[in-house]
This record gives sequence, C-alpha cells and structure tokens, in this order.
Amino acid sequence: MSATTRVPEMFATMVFNDHVMKERLPKETYKALKKTMMNGKSLDLSIANIVANAMKDWAVEKGVTHFTHWFQPMTGITAEKHDSFISPTANGEVIMEFSGKELVRGEPDASSFPSGGLRATFEARGYTAWDPTAYAFIKDNTLCIPTVFYSYSGEVLDKKTPLLRSMEAINKQALRILKLFGDTTASRVITTVGPEQEYFLIDKALYEQRKDLVFCGRTLFGAKPPKGQELEDHYFGAIKTRVLDYMKDLDEELWKLGVLAKTKHNEVAPAQHELAPIFSNTNTATDHNQLTMEMMKKVAVRHGLTCLLHEKPFAGVNGSGKHNNWSISTDTGINLLEPGDSPCENAQFLLFLSAVIKAVDEYQDLLRVSVANAGNDHRLGANEAPPAIVSMFLGEELCEILESIETGSSYNKKDAVVMKLGVHTLPRIAKDTTDRNRTSPFAFTGNKFEFRMPGSTFSVSGPNIILNTIVAEVLSQFADQLESSDDFTSALNQLVKNTYTEHKRIIFNGNNYSEEWVAEAKKRGLLNLKSTPDALPYFVSDKNIELFTKHKIFTSTEMHSRYEILMESYCKTINIEALTMVDMVKKQILPAVLKYSGKLCKAAIEKKTLLSLSCCEPEESLVNRLSNLAACLYKKTSRLDTELLAAKEHEKDLKELADYYRDVIFTSMQELRAVADELEALCSEDCWPYPTYSKLLFYI
Repeated sequence: MSATTRVPEMFATMVFNDHVMKERLPKETYKALKKTMMNGKSLDLSIANIVANAMKDWAVEKGVTHFTHWFQPMTGITAEKHDSFISPTANGEVIMEFSGKELVRGEPDASSFPSGGLRATFEARGYTAWDPTAYAFIKDNTLCIPTVFYSYSGEVLDKKTPLLRSMEAINKQALRILKLFGDTTASRVITTVGPEQEYFLIDKALYEQRKDLVFCGRTLFGAKPPKGQELEDHYFGAIKTRVLDYMKDLDEELWKLGVLAKTKHNEVAPAQHELAPIFSNTNTATDHNQLTMEMMKKVAVRHGLTCLLHEKPFAGVNGSGKHNNWSISTDTGINLLEPGDSPCENAQFLLFLSAVIKAVDEYQDLLRVSVANAGNDHRLGANEAPPAIVSMFLGEELCEILESIETGSSYNKKDAVVMKLGVHTLPRIAKDTTDRNRTSPFAFTGNKFEFRMPGSTFSVSGPNIILNTIVAEVLSQFADQLESSDDFTSALNQLVKNTYTEHKRIIFNGNNYSEEWVAEAKKRGLLNLKSTPDALPYFVSDKNIELFTKHKIFTSTEMHSRYEILMESYCKTINIEALTMVDMVKKQILPAVLKYSGKLCKAAIEKKTLLSLSCCEPEESLVNRLSNLAACLYKKTSRLDTELLAAKEHEKDLKELADYYRDVIFTSMQELRAVADELEALCSEDCWPYPTYSKLLFYI
C-alpha cells in the first residue's frame, strides 16, 4: 500500500468523530448529540449513557483498557487521571463498563493545581465536565475525553471554559450584525485558528548533559559558536535525514489523532523547525495544538532527539513563536474577513474589519498580557519577533480604501499587476495587491489576521479568549448603534468612517523593529510594555474587569486569580533559572576552570623543568586571565546567591517581587552568564563540563 493511500485510511483512526458516531449510535441519539455539538443544547443523562457505552466499545476494540478526563488547567499544559473500564461482578470476575455519569463528570483533586488563591490546599474537591463539542480520542492506549475543569464552589480553574464562553460571546454579537445585513441563513458564527508551531530539535544525549536545558528548557550559559544563522542557509533548506524521519513519524501520529498537520520546514535558526496545521474552529485548534506539543516531545524521544519548545532556548539565534492565524466564519462557509474582489464595495467586510481595528486599539494592553511570560520576554523586541508594542498591519490597499472613506474621496482600484520574470517558459503570476509585513505583531494576511506575538510554549487559548472577547465587545457596540438607527446605510458608513478616524493610530505598515517606530508609537500614545511585570497588572484594570464580566467570560475573582498565577509563574521561573545557574557554576563550571588552570600550571612547570629557558608566556597569560575571570565568576555567583535569599523580603507584594526578579535577579544572571561564556571561549573543549552551542545546534 502506498503512503498516499495509507494517509486517508490512517487519518482520525484514533478519534471518536462524526463518522464513528454516525456508525455506532442510534439515529435519535446521534441527532441529539449533534444538536448539543452544533447549538449548545443540553444532553440528557440517558443519551449520555448510550454515547458512553458506544465510546467504550469502540475504544475496547482498539485495545484500550482505561479512560481519562483530559483537561487544561492553568499550568498551560494538559492533565489527566486514568481510570480503568473494569467493574466487578458477583462471581468475582470483571466486565468492561463505562457509564454516562463517568463520561459527563469526573472528580480530580483540585488542590495541587494553580488557583491564584481561589482554593485553599485543604479545599481539594474539583470537577471535570465533558465538552461534547470536542471529539474524544485515544492516546497512549487511553480513551481521552476533553473536559472543562472547575472548583467545588464553581470557579473556573482551566483554559477551555473561558475559551468556550468567548466563542459564544462573539457568536452572539456577530449574528446580530449579520441580521442587520439581511443574512438569515447563518445560524452560528465561529472563530477559526491555524497555530503555526516553531520548535528546536537537538540530540537527546547532549540534552541530558545540560542541567539548564533539563530544568529550565533553555540554555543559561553558552558562548556563541563560530557559525550561527548569519548565512541564512537553514531557512527552508534541505531537511536532514534524521529530522525528516522524525517529521514523518510526527505527521503520522498527529494524523491518527485527527490533527490536520499540513506544512513542515526548517526555520531560520540552526536546528529550528516549524509545523503548521490547516485551520479549524478555535476550540478544536487549541486542543490539537496541545496534542501537537505533547506529540512533538514524545516522538522526538523515539528518534534519540529532544524537542525544545521554549521561546528562547539559545542566545544569539532566533527564538520560537506560535503564530496565531485568526479569522471569523459562519456555519454556511462565509469568511467574514474575506475582502472579496472589491473590498471597497464590501460593506460587511469593512464593518468587521473596523471592529477588529477598534478592538485591537482599545485593548492593546490585553493582547500584550495574553503573550506575557518569562520566556517570551527574551523573544519579543529582538530582531526575530514582533516588538512588545502592539500595532496592526493592513497593507497599502486597505489603508487607501479606509483613507478614502475618511476623507470622502473616491477610491481608484488598482489593476492586478502580472509579474514579469524574464523567462518565457515560466508561468505569469498575478502580483498580490499588498506585501506581507513579518515585523508586525498583528498583520492582515488576505482573509485572516496573523497574531505573531504568542510564544512557542503558550496554549493558544489565552490569546484567542482575548481576541474573541474584545471583538465581541466592539461588535455589540456596533450592533447597538446600527439597530437603533433610522437609516442603516448612512449609519453604517458613518460608523466605519468614525472608527477609522478614532483608531487609525494602531495601524502601522512600516518596520516595527526600527527605533523610529518606538518613538512614533510613543507619540501616538501606544503602550510599550517591555516585560511581563509591566504587562500583567493591566489584566485586572477596571476597564478589563468590566469587559470580561459583561460577557461572562470571567468573574472579577477569577481574573485576579489568573493575575496571581501568571505573576507567580514569572517569579518561580526566574528563581528556578537563577538557582540552576548557581548550581552549574559551583558544581560544573568553576571546578572545570580550576582544573584546566591547574593543568596549564603543571604544563608550564614541567616545561621550565625540562627547558629552563623556554617561553611559558602562553600558559602564564592564559592562566592569569582564567584566574581573574574565575575570581569574578565566584564573586558574581555569591552575589546572586545572596540576592536570591533577599527575594523573601519582597514576597508580601507580588508585583514588587516580580519587579525584584526582573531588575535585580535577572540582571545578575546576565552578568554571571557573560563571565561564564568568556571562560568557555578560553577553555579547551575537552575540559568544558557540558556540550557547547556548536554541538547542540549542528550535531544532529
């Protein structure tokens, strides 16, 4: 059987999807379940029992013995507790059972998950509840049931629940707008996402020799190798055989799980790669991206590799992001961000575009919050990723259209230009009306927006909760205005005009990396929140609490809990990194340097003994430099140790503690690294205690 024949047969074989449900469920049960999935209708327990039994039979036929409620707590990764299908009988034997109650609800211990003060340790009870809009699947011989996660007192403890709520919010408000345009065919509006996932692959044996990679996911030390990404020869280059084998294996594992893995290629940095899926609804895309990250790591082990998902695993080369391609569509297949052949005449498109412009401008702080963590702080603002200043790229054509609306002038549509390549045998290609801007944080790319700021470790739920909610809010404002107007067309035109005039400051089509843009953005009044401690307090501002409570995405208490969780995570991350640095210096780097210095001293003494007049300047000079740097390393390590102890003095105020870690601890870490990296460059490779960048980035 050929590979192309196998893919359709392989795809979604481990998913209890629509095809399987239609085949295995009674017709009325299938219809009831589909209503729940499509329209959010509640599901009767008797129907849940039938679905559960069918799920169990299907899974058991595939060799499955256990099930789990698969959920997404505030750790940013997934969680699962496995239970077997076995149930005892009166004669001492067992049968395989799975009830509707077990399908619909679970009770994992909630006390050890991040709650931001919502739950005390002794208040342990938590619940998982089945999300029937997401397909169950088999992973590691376990039936995984996607669920939401909440506390005994009803507070949301996960990332899926608010995402589902935000999808409902934008659905409700978008349908109001479509109704005004006379669209009676659409019964549901969904947001769709295609998250591109960047990652690094390194040799597993080398990875295990580095404490910083094992404990922190990034290198805390490492001198620059002779070659990095200067030649730009890795991007889209020929994929190494070992990596290609890994990618093939990964594709197959993802396809079995119904993940629409589509594109794979080398990224800019050496050892860096990317996987991109086909678009799917935001809930499914989020689940699938979590599975993708998990499978990337698991499959890598089979190939003697380690997959690094940290935003900045190596200094001096590009870090990894997760570009969040976001759009809005109806259940009738209409993309509401599709300009069409004549966007200047597409009033519906212009209104939805205006809503996004206003939403991004008014809630730029929330978009920055949605991508804030210690890892992403290394990446944002470097010449590889968007800066911390949120802005939008629309391109020349859309900006000219909006300018003409604002000024009341006519827009002259430009004819498509055919590219002339100078070779008669090559096909003629129509040039796009606008270029791409790879430096923009939020770029319009034809019929979607590419939010380029999220880091590679992020769950895409956070950014999409924000996007869905802020656009839902603006659409609700637009609907209120238009529904109360006497002349819809006139009110619509004025609304688009006013929105552009009031919010065009957020639009920037130039080079976001330039210093000129930083100054210009400041003049425009745009925020420049350079670090996580700068950004996170905006999440719990009065304006944003009002937004989320209005649309019932979060309660005020839940928002403050998330603020605490994110701020604590930032502090804990830097604390772990600093402790790891101290440990590596004391137990690996300093002993290695002293040992190497001793070898040089011994060699010089032996040389003088054998040849009294011989020159020992190389040994003496190098030992002198090593000794001075080793003393500096020792002092800086001792200082960092002391500063870590002093962090306890700031624990009463979380913001103060985060600022301390950023301004004091992280600054000392950078200084310590500079000395260690200089020592690495002076020592012989065979004496250095862990693999260098040269080996990590190029030896796979």
